[in-house]
Amino acid sequence: MGQILGVVIEHEQGLTKPVSLEVINAARKLADPISGKVVVFYLCPEAGEQTELFLQNGADEVRLLQHHDLNIYIHENYSFALAQELEKSPVDYLLLLATNNGKELSAVLSARLGVGVATDCISLSIAGDGDIEAVRPVSAGKALSTVRFSGKKPYILTLRPNVFRQTETPVPRAGEVFQQDIQLPELSHQAQQLVKKVGSQLDITEARIVVSGGLGMQGPENFELLEQLAKALGGAVGASRPVVDNGWREYSNQVGQTGKTVSPDLYIACGISGAVQHLAGMSSSRCIVAINSDPHAPIFSVADYGIVGDATKVVPALTREFKRALAS
Repeated sequence: MGQILGVVIEHEQGLTKPVSLEVINAARKLADPISGKVVVFYLCPEAGEQTELFLQNGADEVRLLQHHDLNIYIHENYSFALAQELEKSPVDYLLLLATNNGKELSAVLSARLGVGVATDCISLSIAGDGDIEAVRPVSAGKALSTVRFSGKKPYILTLRPNVFRQTETPVPRAGEVFQQDIQLPELSHQAQQLVKKVGSQLDITEARIVVSGGLGMQGPENFELLEQLAKALGGAVGASRPVVDNGWREYSNQVGQTGKTVSPDLYIACGISGAVQHLAGMSSSRCIVAINSDPHAPIFSVADYGIVGDATKVVPALTREFKRALAS
């Protein structure tokens, strides 16, 4: 039998994150050439109708791990449950999203299980001997590193969101579903009470459209203009590091080498000069639109489209036009 590829699903408010389906898609493409098997691990308070979604997107097997404290991600709970399950149902490779939760969980599992981990992978392939090779950016995205594993399994990989898109309609599979109630440590209930509710704000690493602001927005109050544009487009709001350092936005909004790396379909940079540290976090975007009053700003060197002007005046005009176009 071929190798077994495990996929950890992320969910929020009872709904599977769409980018998790990208991971199933990536696992399926790897499994087919080597007669492998894709096993989905779904940690949740109750199954709902999610199992059919996983099978429709290429899973051979779904393992539902149920506990009422799994409605919110807490790494102590997830790592404990997965470590226990992997002892009973071992896999060769374990794939997760390279989101905040996925990166944290992969690191905890790597330390707990004593296995290797490759983070933020942007390409996966099968080597001649049937093992998986992963490509990941290094040196702030200036170079790429090809990674192969050896030693104890499972080998853990986190995949950059919005990179492993489904290009063809997946073939539904008549897979097996295993459902079990699990036990969590006593810490579980205590930790649950400490979790800060962050609402349903879209994570910038998962967004297909990101509207980011820099110091050219002239003040924190003007980020409301970016919120309005992002809302009209169904996107998320990002920020440059100087904006975060000034306290205008939370760190969770920061795009760049010391923040988050994003790969949206559309990245709109508003009042961002384009320092190399910022470019490292967004240069892989499919389409980049730059708005800056300085025609010589470095951001224009990577932009597909550029608008020279005051972002606080250009953004409201864009919002009006997008609303008009989308309404028609």
